[in-house]
Amino acid sequence: MLRTAAALLPLLIAFASPAAARPASYKMTCAAVQALVARQGGVLMDTSPTTFDRYVTNLRFCMPGQALKPEWVPSRDTRQCFAGYTCIDPDRGWYRWGF
Repeated sequence: MLRTAAALLPLLIAFASPAAARPASYKMTCAAVQALVARQGGVLMDTSPTTFDRYVTNLRFCMPGQALKPEWVPSRDTRQCFAGYTCIDPDRGWYRWGF
């Protein structure tokens, strides 16, 4: 019984660990933000302690029928860092309101 518990302990620790925190653009340099998006192709990233979004390099990381919208995020060294694009639904009319 003790051996079984000892063998299962690493699995329990792995599954009980909290989810990994998202990268935070405001804690990274602009170059690091851009490199992260380029390396992963698509990344969910915090842009403040209370906001986040998904940033992609190209349409390959979006759902069929979606379009790309360029996005700038705050970074540690600049207020407006081009992070890549977000995937948007063009039929929703986002362009009418400017977001």
